[in-house]
Amino acid sequence: MSPVSPGSPPTRPTRRRSVVVLAAMLAVVALLSTGCVRVRAGLAVSPQDTVSGTIDIGTPDGAPGGNGPPLQVPSDLSSDVTVTRYEQDGYVGSHLSFEDLSFDDVSRLLPQISPTTSSAVRLQLRRAGDRVILSGQVDLTRVSAESADVQLKMAFPGTIRQTDGTQSQGVVSWTFAPGEVGEVNAVADYPDPNAPSWVSWALLLTLVVLVAAGVVFALAAATRPRVDRRARR
Repeated sequence: MSPVSPGSPPTRPTRRRSVVVLAAMLAVVALLSTGCVRVRAGLAVSPQDTVSGTIDIGTPDGAPGGNGPPLQVPSDLSSDVTVTRYEQDGYVGSHLSFEDLSFDDVSRLLPQISPTTSSAVRLQLRRAGDRVILSGQVDLTRVSAESADVQLKMAFPGTIRQTDGTQSQGVVSWTFAPGEVGEVNAVADYPDPNAPSWVSWALLLTLVVLVAAGVVFALAAATRPRVDRRARR
């Protein structure tokens, strides 16, 4: 196959694929504008600063095409995220599950699998000392209220210091209203798994003291013979 120069017009197969993808995207947007969508996410943050969870995304009868909204998992996460068919309460779509993703991986995954636009779901997890901060938005301004069901539940280790969600036994829940932009904020307090423990600090301090004592002893031993020789003279 001969290479195609950057300025060459696309071939017919490429045009056909583009038309198919565009048609699917327009069908999804048209469907979701009626409010017929379900997104339920349950995530859990571990003390090791990793995230595991499940996400269900579906539409009534799985429209378009009987499979629900088309989703695209980032290629570098395809081996870490399992996608299976979801069928419940008349909704058909996709069930995603994953374990031990990093904070950055989750922040990249959620916008990619958003059933409306690439910016509909934006969440960020970051650490600041002994606190983990969750922030973001869920934009449902293009979704009407007929049968929308969009929920997020997130479990944190340690103590939840602040949140705009509903808190119960370490789990924070958000239910988002169609036609609005929902805020997502939470602050959880638990030790940084990458920070040195007090035992490590104690061992390091002991080592420093021993090294310093050894240096002082060595210097004292090196200067003592010179003093003795001068005294004898």
